[in-house]
Amino acid sequence: MKKIAITGATGLVGSRISELLKNDFTFIPLNHGSVDITNADSVKMALENLDYDLLLHCAGYTNVDKAETEKDIAHSLNVEATRFLFEAAQKQGKKFIYISTDFVFDGTSDVSDENTVPNPVGYYGQTKYEGEQIVKDSAMIVRISYPYRADYDKRSDFFRTIRSLLQQGKKINGITDSIITPTFIDDIALGIKYLINNFKPEIFHLVGGDSMSPYDAFNSIAQIFNLDSSLVSQTTIGEFFQGKAKRPINGKTVSIKNDFQPMRTFRDGLIEISASIK
Repeated sequence: MKKIAITGATGLVGSRISELLKNDFTFIPLNHGSVDITNADSVKMALENLDYDLLLHCAGYTNVDKAETEKDIAHSLNVEATRFLFEAAQKQGKKFIYISTDFVFDGTSDVSDENTVPNPVGYYGQTKYEGEQIVKDSAMIVRISYPYRADYDKRSDFFRTIRSLLQQGKKINGITDSIITPTFIDDIALGIKYLINNFKPEIFHLVGGDSMSPYDAFNSIAQIFNLDSSLVSQTTIGEFFQGKAKRPINGKTVSIKNDFQPMRTFRDGLIEISASIK
């Protein structure tokens, strides 16, 4: 059984990967208590005597708005930590998978795939792209988009945030002039399973089976969970994110290389979650 050293093992995505694939791989969490991934010496000490086959780097700074004001922290976690981990793994001859994001794109193309040239519009996306440039051609880069899951106590995602607000009867604004590609984390995990077993130092997208406006996404949540869709009002991306970090306007992201893992549409992912809850 392959031994996978993993950062971010308690995070939104990493914890679900570890949970779903626990019978396929032996996961070795690189947690805060055992290693400071922003410190080169700490990373070297943690990895030099570790028996592992591949390092799956899920950890990172993901707060898009705070990244604009906490640039040092975002850069340390997304760029420097990636460099330290990658260089240590390289010296040991180990494989490396870097989890990235569709926020590396500027959202001006009709659609973004693995061949689209990144051009981030915000600092979060910039740091993730810098991480990609560190590992490119020697490691695998896996980009994901708006990940969501059924439950996770430590951190919310956009799906559970919107569902919770609607359950509380609160009014929300849904953007109509922007596109997102929500991705069911279970599908990401199963895609990662294939990619670990078929490693290539290339870029792959593991993204949802369809794209839509946040307004349409919120209405789908209301419909499938029998909540009041009249609470969802329309707004524009300019109004909603006024004074906040810039986002890609067109976040329609696809894969031209994923012929190994079916990726559910947003509605199918919600239906799966609804069924599991019942």
